Amino acid sequence: MSELSRIGVAIDSELLEKFDRLITRRGYENRSEAFRDLIRDELVEESWKSPDSVVVGTVTLVYDHHVRLLSEKLTDFEHDHHKSILSTLHVHLDHDHCLEVIVVRGRAAAVQKIADTLISTKGVKHGRLTITSAGGEI
Repeated sequence: MSELSRIGVAIDSELLEKFDRLITRRGYENRSEAFRDLIRDELVEESWKSPDSVVVGTVTLVYDHHVRLLSEKLTDFEHDHHKSILSTLHVHLDHDHCLEVIVVRGRAAAVQKIADTLISTKGVKHGRLTITSAGGEI
């Protein structure tokens, strides 16, 4: 770990109380760890706004597997993008619905385009892209 620096923060008492309740619910041992995580989160979000930054993430899809050829379309698309799609997890939710979690890595713009294509595929009921840093810059 690098050298620690101390800072002071002026904050409204009511806001601090709400923050303390939040970090207690989340299991933080102290405010410093919570502040560090908030800062890292903002830095990660800022980094993946650059289309050329390397990111990792997940695309989560819920779909009706009875939609004609949907499973095949998704699988074909994933194979076509095998350099960016690292892994998939397929879960049968019930008789009709499946959850698919797709792990992606690549330039932010390419990852976003892959997610947009998967999420907008006819038959997908819900989808979400979650992006994070590849770790090197935080």
